[in-house]
Formats: sequence, C-alpha cells, structure tokens
Amino acid sequence: MAQDKTANENVPKRFTIMGLGDSITEGGDNFESYLFPLWEKLFTAGYSFEFIGPRSSKCRIGTLNHCGFSGKNAEFLDRCIDSIYRKYPADIVLLHAGHNHFNTENPVPGIIRAQESIIRKIQTINPDAKILVAQVIPSGKLPKYSYLPELNKRIADMVGNMHNPNVVLVNQAHYFDWEKCTIADKVHPNKAGSAKMAEEWFDGLVQILAKPVHSFHPEIIRYKQADQGDLSLHIFKPEKGGKGEKQPAIVYFFGGGWALGTPLQFYRECAWYASKGMVAVTAEYRISYLHHTSPFESLDDARDAIAWLRKHAEELNIDTSRIVAAGASAGGHLAAATGIIHSTKNGSLSRPNLLVLYYPVIDNGPEGYGSEEMKKRYTEISPLHNVDRTSPPALFVLGTKDPLVPVKSAEEFQKRMNTNGVECDLHLMEGAGHPIFYYAKPLTSDFYTIRQMTDDFLVRHGYLGNEENNNLKQ
Repeated sequence: MAQDKTANENVPKRFTIMGLGDSITEGGDNFESYLFPLWEKLFTAGYSFEFIGPRSSKCRIGTLNHCGFSGKNAEFLDRCIDSIYRKYPADIVLLHAGHNHFNTENPVPGIIRAQESIIRKIQTINPDAKILVAQVIPSGKLPKYSYLPELNKRIADMVGNMHNPNVVLVNQAHYFDWEKCTIADKVHPNKAGSAKMAEEWFDGLVQILAKPVHSFHPEIIRYKQADQGDLSLHIFKPEKGGKGEKQPAIVYFFGGGWALGTPLQFYRECAWYASKGMVAVTAEYRISYLHHTSPFESLDDARDAIAWLRKHAEELNIDTSRIVAAGASAGGHLAAATGIIHSTKNGSLSRPNLLVLYYPVIDNGPEGYGSEEMKKRYTEISPLHNVDRTSPPALFVLGTKDPLVPVKSAEEFQKRMNTNGVECDLHLMEGAGHPIFYYAKPLTSDFYTIRQMTDDFLVRHGYLGNEENNNLKQ
C-alpha cells in the first residue's frame, strides 16, 4: 500500500458561521431558509466550515445549526446575543433582522439601535469576528412592512459610518423580487428566494475569505424526470487520457437511510478519480425527506442512472466494460443492488461491472435492516439474498463497531459471493462505526485509508493505471 503522505498538506482553515435573525433565517415547514443552499455553495467552492448556533433546522443533509428565532425581532436578538455569542463565538455572523414589526410602530430607529448594539456586543467578545449585515429582503405584505425601504437605507448608512473592515454590508434586497421569491404570505422565501439569499451571502463571504486550494466543477445533467421532479448526475470529466479514448467510469450514491443526503457527499472522491482518468459521477436519487418516496423508488433511480451512463457512453467516452457502482450506507445498498439484483426494466443496461461498497446496508431480510415493507419484499431489494455467479466483484469496507451493519452480515455476504465464484474483498476497520468518517466534518485518516483501499482495488481490476497513488489530501 502506498504511503499516506499528509505531513506537508495545505489543509484549508476551518471557520464557523452563525446565521442570526428570525424565521427567514430559521426556515419553516412550508418555506425555505437560505442555510442549505449557502452550505451547498460553500462546500462546492471548497471551503472548510461549520454552521453553529443554539437552534437547528431540518434540511436534506439532516440539520443545520443557526441562531434564527421565528417571530422575533432585532430588539429580541439584541437582548439575547451576549449570552448566545459567548457560547457560540462564530468567526462569521450573518445578520438579517428587521421584520416582525408594524409600520405603525415607527420601528426603524429602534431596529438600527438594536443592530448597532448587536454588532458592538459581538465585537466586544471577539474583535476579530466578521459580521455581514444584510439590507433585508423586501415584502409584499403591506402596509405592515412599508418601512423596509427606509430601514435598508438606514442599515447602509449605519455600516458605512462604522468604517469597520470587519463589518460588511450585504444587499439582500438587491434584485429580490418578492412576487417571484416568496411564498403566498409575501414575506418568507420560497426555493428561488432562498437560493437568491444564499447567492448574496456567498458573494459577500468570498470577499472576506481566503481562496480555497481546491474547488469542485462538475457538469450537472438531468438523467431522469420522475413524478416528483428532475434528477441529475454530477459529472466530473477525466483530467487525463487521449481524446476519444474510452475511460472507466465510477458512479457514487450518497448515504442517508434513503431519507436524507446529497450528491455533494462524493465530490472529493469524484474529483480524485477524475484526476486519475476516470469519468466520475455522483447521482441524485429520490429520498423520503424531499420526495416522500421509499427505497424502492431510490433503487429504480439508481438503476436508471447507470442505464443513462451506458446509453450516453459514446459522448462521455465511457468504456462500458468498466463501470463501477459505489456508495456509502444506503447508497452502498443501492450500488450493491444495481449490480446484484436483476432488473426487469433495464436488464443489463443498469448493471455495473464492479462494486465499491462503504459500510453498505446489505441485508434487508426479515432479520436485517430496513422498513417493514422492505422486509416483506426483501427478495426484490436485499443484495444479500440475490447473490449469484453473475454478481460483480466487490470491495466491502465496514467498521467493527458499526451499529447498523453487523460484521456477521458482511462475512455472510462475502461467503455467498465466494461460493458463487465472485470476489468480495472485505476490509474490517477495527473500532470504526457508522459512518466511518463524516464528509461534512474535518476528514480523519480513515478517509485516506479507505481511498487507498479503493485505489488498490481499482488498480487490481484494471480500472486505474498501476501507478503509485500518493494519498495527498484534496
């Protein structure tokens, strides 16, 4: 195994962000917060960061922390911020506050005093804190919010008069069309509105942050139009290989219990294997949090993703004899199922040639893992119960302390593969749990250990050149 060379890495500095505001920061059951689209932008740009705060809101990757209080105003935030910021001393604060008053209150002077006090209290605790102050999004709820234009002018004057390089004005009202960007209440952002807010915050942040060493630039292509909306593949083109030369491909399926997750989970791996000459793909599929679907629809999407790659192999220069399905946890289950369970819909088009499985849910039988519906229909969806001599060779990585996937299930899977004359390279990582590492947190040595295992497996099967793979961090 190649040496893990990490001593001289240029590891990006990790920073913390606190979203500070009201329900527009917090989000709600029927409207969007800017938090997750901003998370996506920062992650894709290659920043190392974490959202912090005393509260949390659900999103497709689980939850994101913040300091948004629905129904509260700037004066409330001023009363709370000293104790909150001492407990959550974020490097960067995103302040968006000004709603939750009536125009009849003549609220602008009080809001400005509260914002000035908030900024002063934060910088007393942490003089190096960067505070991005928003001119707030407009609203069509009139006459209640008819004071917002005046407020935004006063916010700009306030920030300008501070002459403080650590206090930065962000114009969230800039091109924010409440008719297109809010829900029916004319106040709270819809999906387009939250994306617009995230874009403005991001533009402000890049002005004060050091440029990351690495960023990600996939081509995003729709591969399927499901009943619940479009599904996309995030494709990383190979960085080497002759023009027109057929390249192996690897397609990743994210983890999250078929309920949560994002294709961004495998951006690092895709960038790595694209740099090695592979067409590397991370796939969107339906999940219950967004689409109210079951694992059966998730598997249908995974099969369609692989079939799409085969159908478009010529234009992508993919060698159809060397397609890998990979994934983690529930995504590992999908990868395994595409290779092992025969499909009546797509036939061989949806089957990969090789499997890379990170702590996959492999047993959905009566004694295995999954919903009652999965256990009732396990013959349709459980990889363990469908192994045969046509199953692709597999790399299987599992922690010995995994609470969801027993070691005995992995060993039984390996036994059934071997009995059918199929290779299953099982690696048990002592003391590791589930997941073995977190893609949204600082990477541990386990990430690089697993990547080296994957490199070695791909080299052995002719998907990577037999070169020295120095595991430099990306």
